[in-house]
Amino acid sequence: MHGGIRDRSRSLPHVQAQPHLPLPAEIPLVDEPGGTDVDLKTQIVRFTLTGGLSAIVDYGIYSLLLNLLGLPVSLAKAISFVAGTTTAYLINRRWTFKAEPSRARFLAVVALYAVTFAVQVGINAVLYFALPDEWWRQPLAFVIAQGTATVINFVVQRLVIFKLD
Repeated sequence: MHGGIRDRSRSLPHVQAQPHLPLPAEIPLVDEPGGTDVDLKTQIVRFTLTGGLSAIVDYGIYSLLLNLLGLPVSLAKAISFVAGTTTAYLINRRWTFKAEPSRARFLAVVALYAVTFAVQVGINAVLYFALPDEWWRQPLAFVIAQGTATVINFVVQRLVIFKLD
């Protein structure tokens, strides 16, 4: 007994009490094998549903920042992209590809998202300023940029990132 509280580490010699801090949920300490035990059709359906939800997050924030707050097009799209892709990654890793977190996978996703960030923000800006100033300009530029990035993301995630060991 220690101050009225029983010290369990003394009564259980095989258990050592070690203080630790809680770890961030998405920054793993060990590399674990990838998990693509879900068939391609299921992955495509789940990726599409996740993409739809993430696109709603992305477009909602983009519209709010652009139209309500008056942020410049590329800044509004950059911020919304980060929110949308973070949503997509968290859901896709756990649900679509059923993969454990790993340092290698996390770094690969960061690299992929950097590329698709440039692709998406660039295509959106080019189309936004190239298209006539009509009501459909913003959604059309968004959909084309989002669609391009989505195809790149799925192919790279399925064939590379979630195959990493």
